[in-house]
Amino acid sequence: MPRVIASIPSPSSGFFELGPLTVHMYGLMLLLAISVCIIVTGLRWTKRPGPAGGDWDLLLRIAVWGVAAGIVGARLYHVITSWSEVPEPKWQGVFEVWRGGLGVWGGIALGTIVGAIITRRAGKSATALMDAAAPGLLLAHGIGRFGNWWNQELFGKPTDLPWGLEIDPENRPVQYADSETFHPTFLYEFIYVTIGAIVLLLLDRRFRFKPPALFALYVMIYTFGRFFEELLRVDPSHELGALRLNAWVSIIVFLCSSAFFIWWQFFHDRDRDPRAPRERKVEGPAMAIPKGRVRR
Repeated sequence: MPRVIASIPSPSSGFFELGPLTVHMYGLMLLLAISVCIIVTGLRWTKRPGPAGGDWDLLLRIAVWGVAAGIVGARLYHVITSWSEVPEPKWQGVFEVWRGGLGVWGGIALGTIVGAIITRRAGKSATALMDAAAPGLLLAHGIGRFGNWWNQELFGKPTDLPWGLEIDPENRPVQYADSETFHPTFLYEFIYVTIGAIVLLLLDRRFRFKPPALFALYVMIYTFGRFFEELLRVDPSHELGALRLNAWVSIIVFLCSSAFFIWWQFFHDRDRDPRAPRERKVEGPAMAIPKGRVRR
């Protein structure tokens, strides 16, 4: 492939020395992503009244346990599904998170479960918190992907487009050793999840969603974009038929979240906490009601 005039450079190193400390940019990007998610979630959650809202102290407690569980879940998913990519020696490489290798599916699943348990024990609505966290989680996905840029990993197929990503020879797949620039999948994900987060914020301002419908929309947006991203990536991955494992996971999770959203938002007959007194049942399917037209 001929060298292109315009391209996106990659960092020469994924870490820097700060006195006696070695700061890994992958970990720093992960920390930044978590911080942004907590701030966005907190600003949204603390404004909600009653059981649907909470305070910063509780949110930080949930974040500590939820983030810890999320990192464990993400690493477990990667280790289980990509054992061959764990650095040698394996017993040590399993714990070297800063070298990359976090599976988003395991992280979201375990982090959500642990966070929901703590929220419920505090007497708050776990589903309301999930909706409050949805836009922040999308932003966190995009910010965290910059760690892949620093590590020169998880990029796409070769391309001569002006925004092609420069990859050093030692980090290129063997079959693409002669290619110099590749699709910057980290940038693609950052763009589409940022747009997705804005869409969620606008929808949440316009309509009344029954928690956790907004969280289901977040899952739908992420998995839809992730499917096409998987079609571009060239890093090692298990394949089932013509698709990579994570492409199949994206399809399945997208379909499940879409079905849940439709059923929960439009056909589920409860529009409030099941522990609260039941009101007169309204015939017909529930709709996403514009907030400006709600009558109390």
